[in-house]
Amino acid sequence: MRQICVLGSTGSIGTQGLQLIEKNRNLYRAAVLTCRSNVSLLMEQISNHHPDMVVVGNAEQAQEVQKKFPGLTVLIGEEGLKEAVSSSWDLILNALVGISGLAPTYYGIKTGTPIALANKETLVAGGLLITEMAKEKGVFIIPVDSEHSAIFQCMMGNPEETPRRLILTASGGPFRGKNQEELREVTVEEALCHPRWKMGKKISVDSATMMNKGLEVIEAHWLFDVPWNKIQVLVHPQSIIHSMVEYEDGSILAQLGYPDMKIPIGLSFSYPNRLCAQGPFMDFVKNADSLTFEAVDEKNFTCLSLAREAGKKGGSYPVVLNAANEVLVQRFLEGHISFLDIPKKLSETLDNHQPFQPSGLEEILELDQEVRIRI
Repeated sequence: MRQICVLGSTGSIGTQGLQLIEKNRNLYRAAVLTCRSNVSLLMEQISNHHPDMVVVGNAEQAQEVQKKFPGLTVLIGEEGLKEAVSSSWDLILNALVGISGLAPTYYGIKTGTPIALANKETLVAGGLLITEMAKEKGVFIIPVDSEHSAIFQCMMGNPEETPRRLILTASGGPFRGKNQEELREVTVEEALCHPRWKMGKKISVDSATMMNKGLEVIEAHWLFDVPWNKIQVLVHPQSIIHSMVEYEDGSILAQLGYPDMKIPIGLSFSYPNRLCAQGPFMDFVKNADSLTFEAVDEKNFTCLSLAREAGKKGGSYPVVLNAANEVLVQRFLEGHISFLDIPKKLSETLDNHQPFQPSGLEEILELDQEVRIRI
């Protein structure tokens, strides 16, 4: 039975991961659960999964959990996450949001634990650090994002082949087809209304600005060691094809399926095997005339270009990009700035940055905090 450490167990990916564990209790066990604020849901999960330890956001939450579960190991905050991932588990599912996922990934890899990575920011801010550590420790990182999982699956049978092109697909988000004038007036509620996927607030806004695809381009570069000019983004509104890989002979391999995050999560648990799904399964006749593609509108959705350029420049630029984006998305969610302020202020922040090469985890996290204070 595989012992799984679930980081971010109360979020969208975490809860779906626990649903898979519950349906496959003969194969998997949730040994660690963590949450930042949703303690009521965490306690339901504890009652259901009986983990060895949990991590919460603060001492008050820890007391609340400890009172109900007196024999349970309850850890707190970033130090608690570090301690949790530094124990011996069979797999760490990192479903944390934002830069908070970087350090646990780093310390988990140092311990030698395989990583199921659903946290884009880990490789956006720490791509070189994380990939070099993974190589040094011989740690396997399996992507959980639907797009990167799709690419991973398309490359399974071609381990020695260098792709001619990676094609990341994008739904286009809730504002596909809108121009700058129309985007000036969009609301938070509209930005959170994704046409295909049910996701958390931060990633939903990133999808609306197309920053999500920009972060995925950077992540794909590090995951698959592919040059920037070989990574393309293509809008596919139906979200049936999750991504594609083109090879030098002209063959294109695609991974298809209805939008369901349990598929890539399940693969990260079971690889190299696959879990049996409950459906629905693809009806090609029903979907035969509804698979369409179009170019990304980078004129009106500039975040993708900003992210790609930051990734190419490398060094400290992706750290700044990620930190500034997290702050600006939160300000938009709180109603302090407009939707178009996100790319505008992000561009200004990158233009004003004096680049350098961070030397390690601490320097990355220090820069992250500096950007958050300055912006």
